[in-house]
Formats: sequence, structure tokens, C-alpha cells
Amino acid sequence: MTLNIRYDLPATVWEKITSVYEQLPGWVGFSDGIPFWFGTDEDDKHVWASVEPSGLHVSGNMDKEEWLQWITAFKEIATKELGFKVQNAED
Repeated sequence: MTLNIRYDLPATVWEKITSVYEQLPGWVGFSDGIPFWFGTDEDDKHVWASVEPSGLHVSGNMDKEEWLQWITAFKEIATKELGFKVQNAED
């Protein structure tokens, strides 16, 4: 999923994103500059994020129901912390 957290947002917004990451279930930390949750092994349950021109791309490997709960929490926390409604960039 690509979220409407664009690469060209002001630095003040990007400074808050690590706080968003840390509040999410399964936070592991950064590996080579990439944020990970639950793990870093592509064969196991994991989530990662990447800043793209179209927005913050979030992807991984987990059960669909758990993914929906996790990404909903991400959007809710990010909306609160960043000060604008975070949603799927396609919506």
C-alpha cells in the first residue's frame, strides 16, 4: 500500500515519522535505513516501508486480517502525529 505521506513534505513532518514507526506493533528498528516491523527476513512475517515519489510505500508478509489491523493502526497513529489524514494515496 502506498500512503499519502509524500517524499516532498516539509522536514518538520518527516521528523515525526520515526515516532509514528516506534508506536506501531512489532517495531524492530532500521536496517540499512529501512524501517522494519516484526523482522527483516523476507520469508518470515515482516513489514517494511520505503519513501517513493508517490508516497510512503508499506509492504511485507503477514496474514491478511493482521495486515488490515496493522495498517489501520498505522494510518490512525500517523494521522494523529502528522496532523493530516493519512490514507491510501489512491483514495
